[in-house]
Amino acid sequence: MASYPAHKISSPDMQVNVLQLTDLHLSMPKELFTADRTQSNCQQSFEQVVKQALDEDIRCDLILVTGDLVNQVNRTIYDHIFAVLQRTQIPFACIAGNHDVTDELYSERPFFQRELVPQPADPRLLNQHVIETDYWQILLLDSAVAGKVAGKVQNKDIEWLCSQLSTSNKPALLALHHHVLPMQSEWIDDHIAQNAEVFWQRISPFKHLSAIISGHTHQEQVRCRQGVTVYSTPSTCYQFKPYEDDFAYDKNARPGYRWLQLANNGSIVSWVKRLDT
Repeated sequence: MASYPAHKISSPDMQVNVLQLTDLHLSMPKELFTADRTQSNCQQSFEQVVKQALDEDIRCDLILVTGDLVNQVNRTIYDHIFAVLQRTQIPFACIAGNHDVTDELYSERPFFQRELVPQPADPRLLNQHVIETDYWQILLLDSAVAGKVAGKVQNKDIEWLCSQLSTSNKPALLALHHHVLPMQSEWIDDHIAQNAEVFWQRISPFKHLSAIISGHTHQEQVRCRQGVTVYSTPSTCYQFKPYEDDFAYDKNARPGYRWLQLANNGSIVSWVKRLDT
């Protein structure tokens, strides 16, 4: 059984294969198979995604869960998620998203009429965490702000990140929940990491920061800025329609996940897979 959280990853072929899961949005087990079909589907698709990914013809060395594990903050839900991940016997690590530190009350109402209630993060969700491999460093930051949908990379976390990048010249992969590049979708970009420009200015000297992965946007994009490849990844549950200025679900997009192959020469290859029909 893999211990939590992961700290050190080695592989026989000097390549590390990372599975990114994000935006699970699970609710209390007793509610999963009631009239709330959306939540029922989130539970089912999460476990189906885990099974499908690990049945693929690729060795999985590390699972990263990049936030919004739950749709309501409750330890029982986290216990279930962690039990599912522990059963894989693969090292894993989880960070918080906005739903992990904020409950939305009156979810049947339009968003602007809902009440956002700050909640403490589950202690198993990580911040300022390093996972070392033989040739890479994987850095995890918490961008969630309690009581808010938008995120922020706190100044103390930017300082930590810059310090870590200064003390190690290994290629780096950064994982956080909120996107740090606009998605060209007005409503979701209202909920970006609010200090994204400061973040980019501070990391600009570190050319060995190779890639950033995030969740939050429930869609796939690959962008590049300052030589950094920036990946956004589909939810394991429902998806948002790309390039829409008003909120819209993408009813034709299936749940998904991302693979990242970190090579010993510092190169990275990544692709998204969708849940089979």
